[in-house]
Parts: sequence; structure tokens; C-alpha cells
Amino acid sequence: MFRFLTAGESHGPCLTIIVEGLPAGLRVEKAIIDADLRRRQGGYGRGGRMKIEKDAARFLSGVRHGKTLGSPVTMQIDNLDWVNWEERMSATPVESAIEPVTRARPGHADFTGAIKYGHSDIRNVIERSSSRETAARVAAGGLCRQLLSQFGITIHSHVLSVAGVGYETPRPLTRDAYPAAMWEAVEASPMRCAEPDLTERMIARILEAKQRGDTCGGTFEVVALGAPIGLGSYSQWDRRLGARLGMAMMSIPSVKAMEIGAGFAAAATTGSQVHDVLRHDADGDWFHLSNNAGGIEGGISNGEPIVARVSVKPIPTLAHPLPSVDLATGENIEATRYERSDVCVVPAAGVVGEAMMAIVLTEALIEKYGGDSLEEMKRHADM
Repeated sequence: MFRFLTAGESHGPCLTIIVEGLPAGLRVEKAIIDADLRRRQGGYGRGGRMKIEKDAARFLSGVRHGKTLGSPVTMQIDNLDWVNWEERMSATPVESAIEPVTRARPGHADFTGAIKYGHSDIRNVIERSSSRETAARVAAGGLCRQLLSQFGITIHSHVLSVAGVGYETPRPLTRDAYPAAMWEAVEASPMRCAEPDLTERMIARILEAKQRGDTCGGTFEVVALGAPIGLGSYSQWDRRLGARLGMAMMSIPSVKAMEIGAGFAAAATTGSQVHDVLRHDADGDWFHLSNNAGGIEGGISNGEPIVARVSVKPIPTLAHPLPSVDLATGENIEATRYERSDVCVVPAAGVVGEAMMAIVLTEALIEKYGGDSLEEMKRHADM
């Protein structure tokens, strides 16, 4: 069974990741994981903390001489900002008085978390609900990405829109819509957008919001290329690949919606216009004439690109905060407390989306091919 866990607070000493169920004998490169961590920290609109943290993973278990052992892999990412928070985030009691955070930010986990867990100091909620935790997911995804590459599967993401500025017509979903040159352009763009003109317009929109003390949401697309036919299952509701991707993407902080393939647009037309015609070529390969299903039919991958489009709400921490309530006094207040934050995280959220796609496909791949070692998995896959 494949699974992963993360632990750690935003301003604690470190983030810890445990990945269990990877086969033995997988060659892993720390540099690949660190590169993904750097990609997560980039993108126009990021806040001041990204200038402090220099995320890098350290292996603590499960890897020897560059290869997995088949035992749980433990990784750690140090929080460099910890030195400024040691007293406030100390695991042991402190003598000095620490001012509690009691003013809830609308749109964040502050209110619900404090009520659920009975906290009088919202700091206890902020630290774990923070999107800082997604760095741990990116590390886990970077590890999974290296297993997927052994089976010819690659994963990419790009930004479709920011605060209403984006592609005017939906991008195609077929295999030829994702050439290598496109992903090179995405990685070179500060917005992770392949279109230079659109990148400039997105940056201008973010700058406009920043000058008003506001924030921007948007949408990104995650694409898995090379996935084989047969990942996932229709046999139970929770084994369906689309359902698993939905849970994974919706678990990303600030994500409020996701669609696979044509998604909501498919509901606005008829079956004859939506469903993808299947063909069989002279070489014995299966293919579809279109990909409105987004690579998944009946909860199972069909060999086409697996495409998920994800919507991210604007960050709830505003430079000009909204009115709220002081949970300690019950007083209605004019503004919440401002915590250092980003203006736009859509490019970074796409990198987190890649990690979650990699994690879901890794679980499904191990289910399909099984094996305690990479060699055994490849035999089962006839590679």
C-alpha cells in the first residue's frame, strides 16, 4: 500500500514527510526534488517569506546510496524562518507572555479551526493550516515523479487565468496540444504561462491588485502525459481515478473547484459533441479523436493525457483586511490582523497540483503493477 504523511508547522523547526510503499531499487535524485521545491517558491506575486526560505529536502531514512530500500522514506525540509519564531513556537512552556492571535481572517481556517479545536489563540490554527505545508507535498511528489518517469509518465502544469485575465477560448486537450516547446516556455515564464502577451497582462493584473492591497485568484491546468490504459477502477466509488484526483486537488489550500477534461463545458452541449471517438491503428495502438474526457473514462485512465483544471480563490490574507470578529471578546471589529502574505499563488499552486497528480498516479500505478522492487514492477508492466 502506498501512502504519505506530512507534519510540521509553518514557523516550526521543519517540515517532515514520510512516504511509504515505494518499491525498492528506485534511483532517486535529491536535485529533482529540490528543483520542484524551488519552482513552488517562484511565480510573480509571491510574498516576502519566499526571500527567506531556501527549501531543500534531506533524506533521513529509506534511501541508501541513492536508491530506495523498500522501507518508509523520510524527508525533512528546514524552516529557515524558525530562528525568528523560536520562543513563540516553542514546544516547551515559556515564561514570557506571548500575545495571542484572536482576530479571525475571513476566508481562512482561523474561525473554523479555533472553534473546532477549542483554541483561544488562533496561532495554533494558522501554523498548520498555512499553505507552507504544501512544500512537504511537493517533496513527496518529486519523489513520486521519479517512479512515474520509469514508466514513461511525465507531469506538467501551466496557468490558464489570473483574476479574469486568461485564455479567451478553452485550450485543446489532445496529445498534440502539449508539445515540449510549450513546457519550456512555461518554465521560462514568471507566471508559468506559455503565452508572453498573456503573461504580461497577468502580471499587470496582479500589480493592480497589489496596489489596492488586494489579492488575485485564478486557474491552472495539470497534465499527465504517457499514463497507460488501466489506472484506477470503476469497481468502488473511492477507487475511481477521477474521484481520487478530485480529492487530491481539492485538498490544496485555496482550491475551490476542479474539473477533468471538458468538465463544466461538457454539461452545456450534447453527447454527440462530447464523447471521444475511439480508434485502433495499424500498429495495434488505441487512440481517441478528441479528449473531452480528460484521459479518464469510467474511473479508469484511457491512454490519453490526463487533464485537470483547478480554480484557486484569492488569498484571504489582505493588506487592507476585511471586517471580522475578535474571538476572545466577541466584538465585531473593523479589520483583522494582517499576516505577511502573497498577492497571487496560482503559479505555485500549479506546482503543488503537479505533486498531487504524481502522488495519485503513483498510488494507482503501484496498485496496477504491484511488486516489492522496481524490477518486479517493470516485469509486471512488460517493460
